[in-house]
Amino acid sequence: MRRPFALLAAVLLAGACALPASAAEGTGDQGFTLKDPRIAESSGLAASRLHPGIYWTHNDSGDGPYIYAVDSRTGQTVARVTLRGVGSPRDVEAISIGPHDEIYVGDIGDNFDGRWPYVWIYRLPEPKVLKDQTVTATQYVVKYADGPRNAESMVVHPKTGRVYIIDKKEDGGHLYEGPATLSTRGSNVFKPIAPVDLWATDAAFSPDGRQLAVRGYLGGIYYAWNDGHIKRTGTLDVPLQGQGEGVTYSVDGTKLLYSSEGADSAVVAKDAPDRPDGGSPSTGNGSSGTRTTGNKSLPLGAAAIAVVLVALVGVGRLRRRRR
Repeated sequence: MRRPFALLAAVLLAGACALPASAAEGTGDQGFTLKDPRIAESSGLAASRLHPGIYWTHNDSGDGPYIYAVDSRTGQTVARVTLRGVGSPRDVEAISIGPHDEIYVGDIGDNFDGRWPYVWIYRLPEPKVLKDQTVTATQYVVKYADGPRNAESMVVHPKTGRVYIIDKKEDGGHLYEGPATLSTRGSNVFKPIAPVDLWATDAAFSPDGRQLAVRGYLGGIYYAWNDGHIKRTGTLDVPLQGQGEGVTYSVDGTKLLYSSEGADSAVVAKDAPDRPDGGSPSTGNGSSGTRTTGNKSLPLGAAAIAVVLVALVGVGRLRRRRR
């Protein structure tokens, strides 16, 4: 979602709460920087299982039917894939990888929060060879059981292949469940199955499908999955970013990587909660180095900055509505 004030927010954050060098300058699954000037509004992130060390991302509105494969060791784009057969995307906000190395792209954004009666999901096989190429994608029409809405979070369960969407609402949204199998015939109706206590900008399943991580601009929550009967387990150590709209687990499940819009933006790695290697989670229940603000957990030194960010986001929303 394009917001001119994102640059101001980034400047404020850089001056008042700079990222540690290890996060901004790391390599591979330890973090990296998106160096491709074509990627100026990264709005989703997904770790490739087929190509270790590769992360897929995309811009949101105004780019085209493209996704980018980025080598996390260098931050350089190694392939731009053009989606064929999907028409003109409106507002691509999410990317996820399901079973059988299939990439799902969520054209689910709606800046007018209900203007469009339907949105789209695109599915394509992940290329076995990383190079600039055109790949035919399948397009699915998506509607919500309770009416149109804005969303930026879409996840595909790594075991079942079922697709879920979380709508984006400032006072908290809902987890929507799609059909067991998406169909190209007619609309795929997504039904609300559980509340999500966050202004969600992206989400990701752990590789084993047992955890669901949901991020927002100012914090995050992780849930035990329980076959869709989600249970809030704790908060996430989400970094403060100019406009944080992407999250994914590393392939081994030990890290959560967070991306943001903006040119040369950093992808920041944090320890994942309930790590499969037995390591300690990066956060717990909001204590030990964090301050809970409503339903969002923030580092202690970031409370004042959070107030500025919330104000800037509100201004952006008002400006969009006046257009």
